[in-house]
Amino acid sequence: MLMKKLGVVLQYELMTYLKNKSYVISTVIIALIAVIIMFVPRFIDISAITGITNSTEQNSDSDKDNSDGKSNSDKDNKADNNKDVILIYDESGVFEDVELIQAAFDDMKIEKESSESALKDRVSKEEVKAGFVVHSLTDYEYIVYNKSMTDSIDIQFNQVLIALNQMVYCSTHNLDYEEIITAFNPQTNNETVVLGKDMGNNYFYCYILIIVIFMIIIFYGVMVATSVTQEKSNRTIEVLVTSADTKTLFFGKVLAGTIAALCQAGILMLAVVGAYKFNQSAWGGMLDMLLDIPANVLITYALFGLGGVLFYTFIYGAFGALVSKTEDINKSVGSIQLVIMIVYFITLFMLMDIDGIAMKVLSYLPFSSYSAMFARVAMGNVAVWEVVVSFIILVASIIGVGMIGSSIYRMGTLRYGNPIKITTAIKSLRRQKSK
Repeated sequence: MLMKKLGVVLQYELMTYLKNKSYVISTVIIALIAVIIMFVPRFIDISAITGITNSTEQNSDSDKDNSDGKSNSDKDNKADNNKDVILIYDESGVFEDVELIQAAFDDMKIEKESSESALKDRVSKEEVKAGFVVHSLTDYEYIVYNKSMTDSIDIQFNQVLIALNQMVYCSTHNLDYEEIITAFNPQTNNETVVLGKDMGNNYFYCYILIIVIFMIIIFYGVMVATSVTQEKSNRTIEVLVTSADTKTLFFGKVLAGTIAALCQAGILMLAVVGAYKFNQSAWGGMLDMLLDIPANVLITYALFGLGGVLFYTFIYGAFGALVSKTEDINKSVGSIQLVIMIVYFITLFMLMDIDGIAMKVLSYLPFSSYSAMFARVAMGNVAVWEVVVSFIILVASIIGVGMIGSSIYRMGTLRYGNPIKITTAIKSLRRQKSK
């Protein structure tokens, strides 16, 4: 009988989510944005990120040029016009031409300038990317208007001067430059064989998946808390408790919120994976690690992720019952959100020390095991018994917060007025049990 009532409540609450326009619209919009992002490399050159040129774009350009009968020189000229310009003022006469520099800056166009003042003027007007005033082979100035954090132009140019210095030295001392360079920079063939886990490769998808769970907990936790508070605010709860006990209502509401969250997250992940597989060649395999996640890691993520969502959603639901107005929700859930944020940042930070003591402790605590244990399984060395023990602790904690949460829900739903502090609620429950 109890399970039947729970099923009815669960169905009702779940359909409330699925029929909600904001839920449907947000799901569609988020999935659409994710798909659009996956299609970006088909229309925008992301070679600076992936390290490859968009093959689709290359092929289409090649076909167009061939059909139009354009020469390679026409194509090169067009490409040069679209490149950023680097100016060179060589007051020392070191560079007779700019071919050596151009070879090092194949993605930019190198031009000579007649004077230092003219170079600085064009840079200051942002007509060119940057410029170099070369005083000698070992003395130069790098002129740039706004220097970005990823600016490596200066480093590239410095490497050119080093190479040129080496060539001059070899020429002066009758040495074979090519022979010396070959001797000091031998070509090697190597292959990395990972018998265990590639932490560098796995770090990326761990980072992303932890963020996904974090967003689900925060978003749907607040949504469940809001739903509980709204029922108090409009007195709907007074009608509901006449048809079902508060424990059934509470568990049904939390389970429905969890299922709705997983449905939305599942749709998003399917959209991302499907769109990426369709555009895999355009991305140059950059996100292939998302398609190669081991089965044991995915299972761990699913189990602990579900456990984490349930654990926190029960807490959010209880905290929602402590206030009578929706505007007081943020104040009520502030403490638990602070805990979630702390756990989130600590876990991400500790990914660099996955087998450290701190990460091991976090993987057993129900507040953090949903992300910490998953990360350890993905990137570290974890015995099966550790995973089992951690999961048992998480399940026991879920049952515990569920029972406590339902008691707080029963006490708080029919109490109106000022927000109830969680400490006051717990003390009240203790007094009731002692009687």
